[in-house]
Amino acid sequence: MAMASGRWQVVLATLGLAAGLGMILVGFDSGLTGRDASNLPDAIEAISPADGQRVLRQSQVIVDFVEGWEASLTIDGVELPVTRLDELTSSGAQPKPGAQVELPPTAVYDPGNFTISFLPQDGAPIEEFAQGEHSATVRYWRTDGTSKVRAYSWTFTTD
Repeated sequence: MAMASGRWQVVLATLGLAAGLGMILVGFDSGLTGRDASNLPDAIEAISPADGQRVLRQSQVIVDFVEGWEASLTIDGVELPVTRLDELTSSGAQPKPGAQVELPPTAVYDPGNFTISFLPQDGAPIEEFAQGEHSATVRYWRTDGTSKVRAYSWTFTTD
């Protein structure tokens, strides 16, 4: 009788381990991490600040695209003027490596990295983010003009 009881303990322990392993595998299969968890459109690689993130009042807003997209940016209903990084020199020539380039207080589109960014500062349409929730919308389109304008919106909070 003691032998039968021992066998049942081994069977129950084995079933418990199998059930636990099965739950771990289901968790790995259904868990969302990284890009899948962000719900970003395929054209957008990353945004900063992230949706729902708390940041400082002078935080920079950046949207990073996959290759082939350009964009405009609206924050709290203010459509920001956009300056292309490749148009910052009056002669049209690229600055020498290591040369300082004065960035205007606008949204800046970098066609080499496919990013658009905005830093609140004196003289900008938004000089600092007031405490509370802020909404941002990026409108983006293919650089070759083969797609319609799309939009993605998110919110962030400043302390």
